[in-house]
Amino acid sequence: MSVAAPAISLAEARRHAQATVAKSGTSFGAGMRILSRERREAMYAIYAFCREVDDIADEPGTLQEKQSGLGAWRMEIERLYRGAPTTPTGVALLEHIRDFDLPKGEFILVIEGMEMDAAGPIIAPTMDGLLAYTRRAAGAVGMLSMPVFGAPQSQAAEDFALSLGDALQLTNILRDVEEDAGEGRLYLPAELLKKYDCPLRPDTIAMAPGLPQVREELAAVARKKFAATRAALVHLDWRMLRPALLMMGVYEHYLNMMTARGWDNGQPKPEISKFQKLRIAARWFVAPRLKAPRSWAG
Repeated sequence: MSVAAPAISLAEARRHAQATVAKSGTSFGAGMRILSRERREAMYAIYAFCREVDDIADEPGTLQEKQSGLGAWRMEIERLYRGAPTTPTGVALLEHIRDFDLPKGEFILVIEGMEMDAAGPIIAPTMDGLLAYTRRAAGAVGMLSMPVFGAPQSQAAEDFALSLGDALQLTNILRDVEEDAGEGRLYLPAELLKKYDCPLRPDTIAMAPGLPQVREELAAVARKKFAATRAALVHLDWRMLRPALLMMGVYEHYLNMMTARGWDNGQPKPEISKFQKLRIAARWFVAPRLKAPRSWAG
């Protein structure tokens, strides 16, 4: 049975996805730009989807409004896989779902991650709960990206995507503790907070005496995730994965900066200048670092 053409043209849909990436100012933009046109447009469409569902979860609104918005995206994914999307981002995704065989389940997992945020705020999840969240909020994006990069389906590709997703998300959490707390969120796991006698409350976490130890221990988990990413990379063609490696280089540098300065309370959020990011990207574009940073030794 033939499916009616969407009211939104493919050209309009592509422009919408590209504009969404440009407006966001994402640090992943540089990695997308080095791809071929077809792969770049696929990543723009995937990013636009992620941005739109994330905005539904994060922007002001009632729980009912957020659930309705995310539910509408669940329906759009169903239409998309029947070949009949109705939104600009859905139309932008359609050809790439066919060309790269993008797994439907990963789109649903992204939505589930945003549903977790929308139902929150998330406050002191269990470690298992935190990793369930990172699997959805970051790992699913990696799983959608791998076929676009050209990586063949394999255990190594899956390990790379999921380990890197965890590493990036955990680094973000470590970097944004105070900012998240100001918004009523606390992603640090309850087990570590209790271990170091920290309050399970965002409003009092920033100056808790045990917070440095919590961060240090969660940073060790992030380092293990970066190490697992490297271990998987050995079995893959790193040249295909340059966009992901550029992100890995920047975020690992953030983690390295925080580790080197220590985890004392009251320090400013670490920042990397545009020039530093370009230098890191250039280093990783030429060849990935398969060994951990020297400052992690011992």
